[in-house]
Amino acid sequence: MPHAIVIGSGFAGLAAAASLGRQGYAVTVVEKNATPGGRARTWSEKGFTFDMGPSFYWMPEVFERFFREQGTAVKELYDLVRLDPSYSVVFGPGEKWELPADPVALRAFFDSKEPGAGAQLERFLAEAKLKYELGMGELVYRPSLSWSEYMHPGLIGGLLKTKVFRSLRKHVRAHFTDERLRLLMEFPVLFLGAAPQNTPALYSLMNYADMELGTWYPMGGMGKVVDAFVRVAEQNGAVIRLSEPVKRVVVEGGRAVGVETSKGMLKADVVVAGADYHHVDQELLPKGMNAYSPSYWKGRTMAPSGLLFYLGFDRRLPDLEHHTLFFDESLDQHSVEIYDRPMWPSKPLFYTSCSSKTDPSVAPDGCENMVILIPIAPGLPDDDTTRERYYGIVMDRLRKHLGFDPRSHVILKRSYSINDLRSDYNAFQGNAYGMANTILQTGPLRPSMKSKKIRGLYYTGQLTVPGPGVPPAIISGQVVADLIVNEHAVASRKAAAQPMNA
Repeated sequence: MPHAIVIGSGFAGLAAAASLGRQGYAVTVVEKNATPGGRARTWSEKGFTFDMGPSFYWMPEVFERFFREQGTAVKELYDLVRLDPSYSVVFGPGEKWELPADPVALRAFFDSKEPGAGAQLERFLAEAKLKYELGMGELVYRPSLSWSEYMHPGLIGGLLKTKVFRSLRKHVRAHFTDERLRLLMEFPVLFLGAAPQNTPALYSLMNYADMELGTWYPMGGMGKVVDAFVRVAEQNGAVIRLSEPVKRVVVEGGRAVGVETSKGMLKADVVVAGADYHHVDQELLPKGMNAYSPSYWKGRTMAPSGLLFYLGFDRRLPDLEHHTLFFDESLDQHSVEIYDRPMWPSKPLFYTSCSSKTDPSVAPDGCENMVILIPIAPGLPDDDTTRERYYGIVMDRLRKHLGFDPRSHVILKRSYSINDLRSDYNAFQGNAYGMANTILQTGPLRPSMKSKKIRGLYYTGQLTVPGPGVPPAIISGQVVADLIVNEHAVASRKAAAQPMNA
């Protein structure tokens, strides 16, 4: 039985471990932190539970496909509920939109804001559906080692039927005139790593994921999803070793043969790096075996980082939904300060998640949990004084929205940002969402899933293909596992075909 070592237990690493185990590999997962899940870890204190990272559950069929391939199903692992409204958007004092989950109600809602917008939404989403089916069915389940993987008539013909390369902003503005509707259609790409005016219209597929496939919530939080991934990985034979950071990848004769951890040596036939790609490439490999230079990494466009606050309140918070987006300042200005002129934002947009609105298990009776996220540029200087200044900015905005000062009701508080992301995950520039999905960082133009210099070394996660986000991370783990199995089978057949020496 061939042995694989997987570095990191985020969604990509766990998906790779489960998939390799299912296909006959003995798998050991080594994780530097005390709990699995990577950025999707949870934090609990004083009766409150917080998702430390991902909180939006989109593209449910990606999760279903993964678990189906492991011989199980979501319904057997955790309880999933669709949120209605999907989320709310605050545009200013007294102006809050609640987005209906029902497609008919959503079209009527659009019509109420702009005559004819419901029909325009239907046309927009019909094209977005084609892109989604092409993207999620044809594009992302490929290792993207070369452009030839995409050269087939069905994919090319499908792309030619849709508007792909014009900017998303132009695409949205061709359908809607109300600025609030435009903003609503642009926001899903915020975390892909470029402003809407610089994002190709291909990514309107995100609107289909948002408005047609829906926003969901796993009862108990995203940690329940991590638990499910751990469960199937272990059922497939994977051994998960926690609190064991990897010190180096062991290379002999140009091949990865294992890793050295804080607890000793582990041998393997293949190594899958699900940890931060930059950290592995620059810090864990022998000198001269790095696939990419420091200047290459310096030139990458990273998706945003974030400043997060985990807050427990001693009361319920009215006028907030499970997910609330505060777009009461300029998206364009905030985007410039993330992507074009990186700086701490002058008038930040932010997002709140109160999962206790849906799930009473995550907060004490009569209380509310809240996660606040401010998207920021990666690599910024991060200190407590800056964090507290932004805490004050957000609390002032929440006070205006709620009609009372929420600060006096905070009984639990923790902040988390760039320095923590670097410390906990070795995250390049303290990024939260990986590498941006720009035109020049798509498919084979992203850091390769397969090492160019070391045989038996592979990569998975949001800095390689297909890109940032939980569903892409899951897919990345599945794809790298299939790549390894296929290449091992080819190598085995070649070895078997060699004549034996007399």
